Amino acid sequence: MVLILVFGGLAVVVAGGLVAAVFVAALQDEGEGGLGSPALGYITIEGTISDSRETVRDIRQLSRNSAVRGLLVRVDSPGGVVTPAHEIYTELKRVRESGKPVVVSMGTVAASGGYYVSAPADMIVANPGTLTGSIGVIMELPILRGLLDKLGMRVEVVKSREHKDIGSPFRDMTPGDRALLQGVVADVYEQFVAVVSQEREIPLDSVRRFADGRILTGRQALALGLVDTLGTLEDAKLIAAEICGIKGEPRLVKPAPKLNVWLRRLMDGMSEKLLGVPQIPRLSYRW
Repeated sequence: MVLILVFGGLAVVVAGGLVAAVFVAALQDEGEGGLGSPALGYITIEGTISDSRETVRDIRQLSRNSAVRGLLVRVDSPGGVVTPAHEIYTELKRVRESGKPVVVSMGTVAASGGYYVSAPADMIVANPGTLTGSIGVIMELPILRGLLDKLGMRVEVVKSREHKDIGSPFRDMTPGDRALLQGVVADVYEQFVAVVSQEREIPLDSVRRFADGRILTGRQALALGLVDTLGTLEDAKLIAAEICGIKGEPRLVKPAPKLNVWLRRLMDGMSEKLLGVPQIPRLSYRW
């Protein structure tokens, strides 16, 4: 006998004495109005951005919902890895260009990659004390050679050409390595600056004046043109409803959490916490 119990998107399957839990791909609904009435899609981007797949999937799912008039995106992130941040940015930009407004509400932190994913919004709403900005790129490469020497261990490397093991933790960085990696970081930095300049309509030279990695409060960001107004999540929700032509308290439609997302969040950063070093090598928009 197979018994399936569903609790708000979580299906518990009981079969032959075995219990398994799987999240059902469904939408969670809250607020005024019934199903089918005009609504806002609600997405949260929280913590370190290390994978874009679930967020992009959720954005697409909501944007294709005929009842969803626009997206309200809550960002509370210090940033993360470059490529996932860019993929989320690209998907939000696609929604905006499709004609559905995107409004971002910044929480405690929306810095570096957290700002990058916010940039394509029609309206960015920050709290006065939000920590944002930190426009820049960082690459961290731990060196373990000294530790291995103390343990009496070494790693032999056979490589095709000089830079094939660039960034290896088993040897010191050479001047040539550093020059090459600095070029990579500089190129990605210029991409970040260009995105900010384009999305916020700020001249490139003006962006570079404050794009040195510094953090900014929401109020400072407003003065520089990086956000549009100051306010809370509730303020952002009302602003989004007004832009989308929704009267009264807007209905929010949320993607249901999935089990694999929960497991990924549980494991995210585990190697850093256990080993004290990040996954390497990687480029990050991170504060």
